[in-house]
Amino acid sequence: MELRIFTEPQQGATYDDLLAVARTAEDQGFGAFFRSDHYLVMGDGAGLPGPTDAWTTLAGLARDTSTIRLGTLMTSATFRHPGVLAIQVAQVDQMSGGRAEIGIGAGWFAAEHEAYGIPFPTTGERFDRFEEQLQILTGLWETPVGERFDHDGKHFTLVDSPALPKPVQAPRPPVLVGGKGARRTPALAAQYADEFNLPFVPVDEHRAMYDRVRAACEEIARDPDDLTYSSALVVCCGRDDAEVARRAAAIGRDVDELRVNGLCGTPDEVAERIAAYAAEGSERIYLQVLDLADLDHVALLGEQVLPAVADV
Repeated sequence: MELRIFTEPQQGATYDDLLAVARTAEDQGFGAFFRSDHYLVMGDGAGLPGPTDAWTTLAGLARDTSTIRLGTLMTSATFRHPGVLAIQVAQVDQMSGGRAEIGIGAGWFAAEHEAYGIPFPTTGERFDRFEEQLQILTGLWETPVGERFDHDGKHFTLVDSPALPKPVQAPRPPVLVGGKGARRTPALAAQYADEFNLPFVPVDEHRAMYDRVRAACEEIARDPDDLTYSSALVVCCGRDDAEVARRAAAIGRDVDELRVNGLCGTPDEVAERIAAYAAEGSERIYLQVLDLADLDHVALLGEQVLPAVADV
């Protein structure tokens, strides 16, 4: 089981806050540092000092870290033109020496689009645009140097593109697709993704959702084992019950609720819970760390949980 650190900086974080978490995660040996791609706080918080842009952040982290992989859960396809996004991700991949990954989705948070003047089409149109984004991103990156790329779609048209710059990773950076959809999401993951992610889904629902993606792979004659199957879950770990309760209170959550919907408890309890997800097919877990000032939490997870699940 691989563990990665996943943050939600729209809830309130500076670049320096994120850098401190990323460097702690790197020092502890986590597989990657990921961040959400949102522009508006969720819930009742103020979100101060305000949002940070995901790919601007990752460009900085590409230079300010050394080994840890970097990515998004999930970049919204509504936020950027696919041609521009392809350039941004390729450049972050170059700046990091080949450590970039991109999780990308159709977009869902209407309020942030309204707050920053970003068009928010219907669900069907968002998925149509999302599919074209995947076609264009993978097509641009996989076009050999010296050749040209064209795309004539309903929403995007690219003509005689030099398809530059190229990422370091060949044929391209890993692409993550995720979600709970029963039809289009599995099909898009099967067609374009290297990883399929389930966000905040109960353990007993994992197998059926993973099986839908496996079936979609088989329909297009792709080996289902080509994909990595992962989960994203909030984590709240403490050395004892008092520390667990303190950390739950700091993020405004109830301990009993977290034990049901996340990874909550002592390191042994969290490791046991992770093993349950592994038994249902999860190969990688993104630990959603919500209190970005609590670097001791990340260190505890690295020191006591990470080695406990290495062979799960």
